[in-house]
Amino acid sequence: MCVTCGCGNTNNTTLSNQNGQSIPLHTHTHEHPHTHTHEHPHSHEHPHSHEHPHSHEHSHTHEHPHSHEHSHTHEHPHSHEHSHTHEHSHTHEHSHERTHEHTHSHEHPNENTDEHPPKASKAAVTEVLDLHLLEQRVLDKNDRIAERNRGFFAGRGVFALNLMSSPGAGKTCLLERTLREIGAPCAVIEGDQATSLDAEAIRATGTPAIQVNTGKGCHLEAEMIWAALPQLPLQDKTLLFIENVGNLVCPSLFDLGEHKRIVLMSVTEGENKPLKYPHIFRSADLVLLTKIDLLPYLDYDLPRALDAIHTIQPDAAILQVSARSGDGMAAWYDWLRQQKA
Repeated sequence: MCVTCGCGNTNNTTLSNQNGQSIPLHTHTHEHPHTHTHEHPHSHEHPHSHEHPHSHEHSHTHEHPHSHEHSHTHEHPHSHEHSHTHEHSHTHEHSHERTHEHTHSHEHPNENTDEHPPKASKAAVTEVLDLHLLEQRVLDKNDRIAERNRGFFAGRGVFALNLMSSPGAGKTCLLERTLREIGAPCAVIEGDQATSLDAEAIRATGTPAIQVNTGKGCHLEAEMIWAALPQLPLQDKTLLFIENVGNLVCPSLFDLGEHKRIVLMSVTEGENKPLKYPHIFRSADLVLLTKIDLLPYLDYDLPRALDAIHTIQPDAAILQVSARSGDGMAAWYDWLRQQKA
């Protein structure tokens, strides 16, 4: 499980190349000078010495004279349930490197009063701290690879854009029309949990596309982009569109090395999406309000939607487009050319 967002792990992520061949992410070979030091977030180095924040290694043979047999169930992030029975015989035979003075005022949960509110257990606090550190490690690793992606793009004159939205906002439809009309060399990396449907639709435009299937994962990560790049015939001045997995939460956390972030919001989703999902809109350089050809058929408050976007991200540009009718597409192409220049 991804400790950052809670989605399934991405160990079964695969790439689908131009010929439709499936390539497991962990077996790809690159001609790039990267070393692939896979830093697995879960370092199972638990020979049953539970490391608490105060660095005490308990051997869990607590013998106290008053025989309280506590059945402690330590739930660690890797789902090992250890059932330790502590027989208290009051002779504290700890394998600690330093001694502790226990006063033995055992405050049981059912003895708490208003004067003594319940405190989180050390195990719970430790688990929260461990997850926080693990999350930081995952994001730090992703950021390092994202910087490597950025260097790769810079060295080859590639301009990369990260397209994010909820499912069904129209990312693929927008790209199909864009690729046919933009008049510039383009390439696409498609992100979905399953199928190569979107990559096939993109290839039908004559544009090279790589499909990344994330399995249970709900977002693309920088390493997935790095793995896909050797499969694309990238030339100087290429526009690289990265269509992220449809999700308004997790993709905002992961830098892919892109130059610009574009968030799509369709008029069929209502006006309040930016207020309900602020993080992804706050990260946007451009918000595309899509499917505007449907406005005559919807009870949609356009000024309210625009105000919601600017409330969350005052600096974001906003364009209203319809990939079906073509309305607003010229302004979209102009924005792409200006940013690329």
